[in-house]
Amino acid sequence: MNRLERIKGCLLGGAVGDALGAPVEFLEWSAIEAKFGPQGIIDFAPAYGVTGAVTDDTQMMLFTAEGLLRAYVRGSSREICHVPSVIHHALLRWLITQDYPAAIPVSRDGWLIKQRALWSRRAPGKTCVSALNASPRLGAVAENNSKGCGALMRVAPCAFFANAFEYATQSGRLTHGHPTGYLAAGMFADILQRVVDRKASLEHSVTQSLAQHGQVPGMQETRRLLERVLFFFNEGYQPTPQRICELGGGWVAEETLAIGLWCALTARSLEEGVISAVNHSGDSDSTGLIAGHFLGARHGAAAIPARWLEQLELREVIVQIAEDIERVPREYCGYGGEFDQQIGLAYPGN
Repeated sequence: MNRLERIKGCLLGGAVGDALGAPVEFLEWSAIEAKFGPQGIIDFAPAYGVTGAVTDDTQMMLFTAEGLLRAYVRGSSREICHVPSVIHHALLRWLITQDYPAAIPVSRDGWLIKQRALWSRRAPGKTCVSALNASPRLGAVAENNSKGCGALMRVAPCAFFANAFEYATQSGRLTHGHPTGYLAAGMFADILQRVVDRKASLEHSVTQSLAQHGQVPGMQETRRLLERVLFFFNEGYQPTPQRICELGGGWVAEETLAIGLWCALTARSLEEGVISAVNHSGDSDSTGLIAGHFLGARHGAAAIPARWLEQLELREVIVQIAEDIERVPREYCGYGGEFDQQIGLAYPGN
């Protein structure tokens, strides 16, 4: 399997997990079971008036990818680029699609912001909105103590750039001030990068990421839950709705990452893993998205059920983003390099 197929699988897999979980995001397991039966939700159902609708998780993931691509153009053409500031600018473009004002002037160039489907409000996270709205300047870190999963759920594209851990961590700090909130995002991107570029197993990728980053100050909560998930996996514990609830609801970053990882590690297929990840009392769309990113990176886009892919909102946009990311040299780390005219026009580096 080539790298492009893993990138496509990762981004599309996350989006289908997001879309599967969207109709049950705010439901308790008992309500999900009552509505969809003992298996829970296993197929797309209407959310926000659309079958296959994605949420703010996928919207922000796409704008994060756009920021990384615009940073590549800027860094290559001008040889100076503060990558988190360019990602910040992209996230502020997402903010205005949600009909919120931005305190900083925001450009509306490039092709992504012109996709009208992105201009739909999909229960945007309050922390992301308030932090972005309050930003005094590009690149400023958030002045809050939130460790909600809003930083984690958008950073999968960072995995395809050389400085995955740093870019994801720095991107997370734009909206979430608690170390767990942004360091869990860095750990997630680092694990994904190992799966995609080193073709390592998911379990091995987690253990290697923990070995490299597990002792970073502030990583304690994330490390503890990831080690617990590895124990569950090695002991053969399956992630039932009840067991997931004992781990947490997934509303905070370390729980979201742990639940998505547990479901991905134990799954025999992408379909099985994503279904497990959304059927619990908690933040179903975000945990489904994390599991889908992991399994898509591992198995490629071909592993996604056709019945989901056909109905997935923004599918063609996600594929285009994946193809554009694959054109960036994997060793790119913020400056230098070359880009072709097509990339420069699609992602202005101004």
